[in-house]
Amino acid sequence: MKSNKNVGRRERRAFSAEFKAEAVQLVAARRAEGATLTQIGHELDLRPDQLRAWSKAHGLAAGAGAGMPGETTEQEVRRLRREIAVLRQEQAFAKKVAVYFARESR
Repeated sequence: MKSNKNVGRRERRAFSAEFKAEAVQLVAARRAEGATLTQIGHELDLRPDQLRAWSKAHGLAAGAGAGMPGETTEQEVRRLRREIAVLRQEQAFAKKVAVYFARESR
């Protein structure tokens, strides 16, 4: 007979330093937009307290934009290039939306 003791419990997951850094960056960006840690946690399938701990360890509270402790220069460059690419995509989208609404308002 099997025990139902662990029904509904998840297996412990391990996250890479890169995933944590990207999650912390997302937290910073989404918090600036007014999102709560609970909302962000649901988006990433993480607990809000986990995001809070990563943010604290990452130094987000003290100084936003700091890299992960132990991150090499090459890793930081890759991370920043990915971030730049995303920001450029968001900027291009925002321009297209502005043009669309400018046409609609005429």
